[in-house]
This record gives sequence, C-alpha cells and structure tokens, in this order.
Amino acid sequence: MRRPIVVAARHSRLLTSGVILAAQSLLLTLAAVPASASAQADGTATPVRGSAYMGRGVLAHEGVQGRPVGTRVAQTEGVDVSSHQGNVAWSTLWKSGVKWAYVKATEGTSYRNPYFAQQYGGSYDVGMIRGAYHFATPDTSGGAAQADYFVDHGGAWSKDGKTLPGVLDIEYNPYGATCYGRTHSQMVSWIRAFLDRYEQRTGRHAAVYTSTNWWTQCTGNYSGFGADNPLWVARYASSVGTLPAGWDFHTMWQYTSSGPTVGDHDKFNGALDRVKALATG
Repeated sequence: MRRPIVVAARHSRLLTSGVILAAQSLLLTLAAVPASASAQADGTATPVRGSAYMGRGVLAHEGVQGRPVGTRVAQTEGVDVSSHQGNVAWSTLWKSGVKWAYVKATEGTSYRNPYFAQQYGGSYDVGMIRGAYHFATPDTSGGAAQADYFVDHGGAWSKDGKTLPGVLDIEYNPYGATCYGRTHSQMVSWIRAFLDRYEQRTGRHAAVYTSTNWWTQCTGNYSGFGADNPLWVARYASSVGTLPAGWDFHTMWQYTSSGPTVGDHDKFNGALDRVKALATG
C-alpha cells in the first residue's frame, strides 16, 4: 500500500528538478540576449523614434565639465530647439541677447517636428537669423535620402540674409549602438552622401554638428570635411577643447544644455556680422 506514495514522491521530485533546470536555462538565455528595442543596456527605456534632439547624446555620454569663461573674440549668442521646447517664447530670448537660432526640422525619413512652423517662423519674426537642422539616423536609410527629406520639409536655404544653411546633426545614437552599427568607412560614406546631396539641392554646404569624442569613435577622426562644411562642435565645458580632425576652427559651439528660457545655448564664433555673412553665403 505504500508503493504508490513512493512513486508519487519520485514524480514530484522529478517535476521540481525539471522546473529548476528550466528556470536556470531561461536565465542563461536571457543573459545572453542583447537589450531589446524597448530597453537599453543600462536598463533605461529606449526613446521613441523622432524624439532625439541636438546634444541629447553629448550630455548623456560626456556630461557637463564646466561653463565658458571670458573670451578675447566677439561671440554671438544663439539657441537650438526641437519639439521638446514646444512653443518657444522668442521675444524673451531676443530680449536676452539671443540673435540666431536653429530649429529641428526632421529626423530620418519619417519624422517632422510638429512645432517647426512656430519655432522657425517665430524666431524669424522677432528678428533672429535662423536655420534648420536634421537629426541623422544612419541605421534607418541612406544619407542622400535623408538629405532629400530634410530639404523637402524645412531644410531648404534661401538667399534672404536671414536663413542659415542647414545642419547635419550627427552624434550619439539615442536608440541603440553608439555608431549606428556602422564602420568608420561606412559612416564617412553616409555623411558624405548627405552633405553632397544637400549641396546639390540647395547650392550651400551644410554645417556639421558633432562632438569630438563621437567623431573620433565613429568616423576614425576623419579629416575630409573641414575644407567646405562649417563645424558646430558640442562640448559642455569652459572651452571648445580639441576639435575633430580637418577643422582648424569652429563656427558654432553648443556650450550648455541648461541655459535660461530654453535649454540648449550656443555661441557663434564671431560678431553678428559673421552670422549674417554665413546666412548670405
């Protein structure tokens, strides 16, 4: 009469062992799988496509090392905005001394800033010289295709004296691998395709926004764009520091993500007449 109890006990132990082995196997499998599209390696949520903005990766990867000190050359205060700022109080910025602005127009080949009209038109209306920028996503489509999308949706240039040439925002990938899964040569080719197409479409050389650290890591510190494309360097410190290869000087400098009124503030490397000269072409 006791035999069935023994068999039942053995069966129970086998089931328990099986559950433990299965759980261990599942844990090992999960440990080997990279972070999913909904979470990054550090456990934070991956942002929604289209939500990136100029300097987001710079702040996250490089942090704040200081604020600018006095300079011996004239510099003109500017600002850059995206959908994160919503409707911007342009008159407040103008009265504070901000004389130029860049507005995010597009990202990839599917995102358009829903606040673009208020931001781009509003900055112009108060007297600012303004331009548009494109947040690059080299892992979603080609450089030429993204340049076309940018020009077709706010990134075009006109010789009215108040429109700055477009900007390619190429920086840390907020959605995944830092260099978007591209080798140095692939990244350089993608950037060249974007810049060449932008020039073909507008007659102007687009400026390049980046940080020296990202540029070195993801392009191998390529030096071939400095002759034609103005540099907008990102570094939240007391000085611009070392520039990417190929550029002897910077045209613009994003020096903080925590400025008054609107977060991202910038300095143009020259007086207001030089800002106007860049706009005029």
